[in-house]
Amino acid sequence: MSETLPESWRPVLEPVLATPEARKLGGWLKAEEAAGKVVYPPRGQRLAALALTPLDQVRCVILGQDPYHGPGQAHGLAFSVRAGVRPPPSLVNIYKELESDLGLPRPAGGDLSRWAEQGVLLLNNTLTVEAGLAGSHAGRGWDAVTDACVAAVAASERPTVFILWGSHARKKASRVPALGRSSHHLVLTSAHPSPLSAHNGFFGSRPFSQANAFLEAAGRGRIDWSL
Repeated sequence: MSETLPESWRPVLEPVLATPEARKLGGWLKAEEAAGKVVYPPRGQRLAALALTPLDQVRCVILGQDPYHGPGQAHGLAFSVRAGVRPPPSLVNIYKELESDLGLPRPAGGDLSRWAEQGVLLLNNTLTVEAGLAGSHAGRGWDAVTDACVAAVAASERPTVFILWGSHARKKASRVPALGRSSHHLVLTSAHPSPLSAHNGFFGSRPFSQANAFLEAAGRGRIDWSL
């Protein structure tokens, strides 16, 4: 795989990336690009969530499914888009809940890097996608990589918040035994912020204030969710 592993995640991911399955994923991605297919996010940004949020600084994990598949959107952080790109509908709904929960004004842009730099791991389950084809890289091998990341955070003694929006995120978390047994982490679940499901329990779930109350009580400080 051509991506450079962030230093703090090396002990977690080097064994995973040495497996035949991971090498197969890397070869498949190269072949797809060599065949002229456009893959998002571009090379060098596929591990951006890990680069911006070192393992020992993770305070909150928000799990996404796969990157946005439109031009110029994906840059390696779940639910986030590049500066200057119009926020997609799910992110608009996240902003609505942020305003309702904490009274923060809705941001005009969609870059969530500021959250990531404060210890919010914005991790998609699948880290690449073909342009215009949502879910096109699911089942190709990324699960082992991102499962290892979630398991490493769950195995830590540092109290951490896991925010699971939708059934896909809950299923991913259920594959991590340490998370299911843990009593020192906070797991928040709700419907997905997609317009198709946001009114089924996402709106009014107050994940941001709950996360901060837990982190503050655990001595890990508050996240400034403003953007």
